Amino acid sequence: MFENLDVFEKRYEELSRKLYDPNIVSNPDLYRDVMKETKSIEPLVEAYRRYKKTFADEEDALALLSDNSDRELHEMAEEELNTARAEREKLTEEIKILLLPKDPNDERNVIMEIRGGAGGEEAALFSAVLFRMYSMYAQSKGWKTEILNASETELGGFKEISFMISGEGAYSRLKYESGVHRVQRVPETEQQGRIHTSTATVAVLPEVDEVEVEIDPNDLKIDTFRSSGAGGQHINKTSSAIRVTHLPTGIVVECQDERSQYKNKDRALKILRSRLFEMKQKEQDEKVAAERRSQVGTGDRSERIRTYNYPQGRVTDHRIGLTLYKIDDILNGGLDEIIDPLIAADRAAKLKQAEQSV
Repeated sequence: MFENLDVFEKRYEELSRKLYDPNIVSNPDLYRDVMKETKSIEPLVEAYRRYKKTFADEEDALALLSDNSDRELHEMAEEELNTARAEREKLTEEIKILLLPKDPNDERNVIMEIRGGAGGEEAALFSAVLFRMYSMYAQSKGWKTEILNASETELGGFKEISFMISGEGAYSRLKYESGVHRVQRVPETEQQGRIHTSTATVAVLPEVDEVEVEIDPNDLKIDTFRSSGAGGQHINKTSSAIRVTHLPTGIVVECQDERSQYKNKDRALKILRSRLFEMKQKEQDEKVAAERRSQVGTGDRSERIRTYNYPQGRVTDHRIGLTLYKIDDILNGGLDEIIDPLIAADRAAKLKQAEQSV
């Protein structure tokens, strides 16, 4: 299974030498590309080197076992032998996972869109709770959060909000958040203490460059209007808000958070490119439907993925049947306790599929 891993090791050594090449160091773009490739294969090479070392450790232990004169030495050799074999078994599984095809979008920044669903004002308030949760999670990872567009309600909720999270590996972890999030709690607007169920939808889009998704200006209808806040109050008196309609697909994007019309247009086009990229990816995914069925849901925004139950302090992720009684921790950004098991389940499904296809 590992006969081709020497190729990765040789490539890694070649890349490591290039990082000290003056011609590459003096070229920022080339240096960045070399560093990126080095980091991408480094975990696999390191695991492979530890894997090879287990054979040397096993040989040393067997050599000691052949000398039966010293009982204490014999016991120590048996322990080393068992350790080497257990380590090799563990590394075998680790390398299998590292050899799985990587999602090419994993290292991208993300554009997230949260929209209130069923539940009116309560759904909008829950959207604000989710935005806070993702903002705090991003902060814990050292990532940057930037609001692109927001439509607020009078009570401080969001009818919808679009924001970018920038940081290494942001998409690799946040892509599992796409779908319908359900909340069960007593709303602030409820006078009789009854528990209501509301929903919000979350979409996670990889940020894409202009080069990757070309947009024909002739395909765009661009309207300007005055920015308005909760209750229709005018934020400013100039028509700086932008509405971009992509005529071929009917996608509409609005941006009004900036006072500059140019900045709002730039942000709207950024969101539009990511939505068009997502549409293209879904078309490709549908051609390999069997593969999609084997994976943890990471893209269908109509799929109910999670329930937040306030009275019980419970959060349940329905895709993997995970229930945690840590709602406060999770809503304060402690998402790793959900995301790590989702990644593990996704890898296990892909590994099973890979083994079946061999």
